[in-house]
Amino acid sequence: MSWPVLCVVLFGALLHASWNALVKSSSDKALDMALIHLIGSALALPLVALVGWPPKEAWPFIGASVLIHIGYYIATTQAYKHGDLGLTYPLMRGVAPLLVALSASFTLGETLSPLAWAGILGICCGVLVLGLSRQALHAPKAVGFALANAVIIAIYTVVDALGVRASGNALQYVATLFLLDGWPFGLLMLARRGRTMLDYGRHRWPIASVGALASLGSYGIALWAMTRAPVATVAALRETSVLFAVLLGTWLLKEVFTLRRFLGTCVIVGGVMAIRLA
Repeated sequence: MSWPVLCVVLFGALLHASWNALVKSSSDKALDMALIHLIGSALALPLVALVGWPPKEAWPFIGASVLIHIGYYIATTQAYKHGDLGLTYPLMRGVAPLLVALSASFTLGETLSPLAWAGILGICCGVLVLGLSRQALHAPKAVGFALANAVIIAIYTVVDALGVRASGNALQYVATLFLLDGWPFGLLMLARRGRTMLDYGRHRWPIASVGALASLGSYGIALWAMTRAPVATVAALRETSVLFAVLLGTWLLKEVFTLRRFLGTCVIVGGVMAIRLA
């Protein structure tokens, strides 16, 4: 992987950590996620008008991805309901790239070098070290939903990688995906929460708009990179967002940077360098 692609993917990971930090700061994580993705759909409308629709070859993948993302949103909110973000988020994001890598040969036709495998394993293990603790033993439902979501994340990653390659234009694909993706879960939450969601959106929309821009930019960068590098390595690099979340927490929220976090950081950095050299 070239330095420019690697640096752009790492920037996308920083954006991903930023919008998840906004969700973490929310008083109602389910409403925040619904609001961010509804605003993301609205922001994608002028983008689609500017760049146009993707070719017909991409539409089956977009349709499948929209359906899969509904499961992702439900599993995410359930994981956050039964466990802390600090436990569930690293578990979801640390297992998914490994599943993508294991399936890459027969779903994407990719063969990874031993050094690339070492990098992916390093990043996944580092992410899990940052997040897992004895708390996992006391939150089996959270762990169950997080692991189920890891499978869902791996599935939509492969589907979108195939879709963006079929499209030939990452911007068209991601704009159309975001235009359609936010509505199903947003309308589901509106039906369940009604007036509460409207009141929440009135005071939260400025911050949620920043999160929506970060989400759109993060996933757009990832899909673009998947047209220029192996999907498994891009998926693993994207999960360095967990590391950025830890660093942001230490810097902005004055969280303690423990020995476990230091070791996890070192393992992730080693994994990133292995992917760069692969």
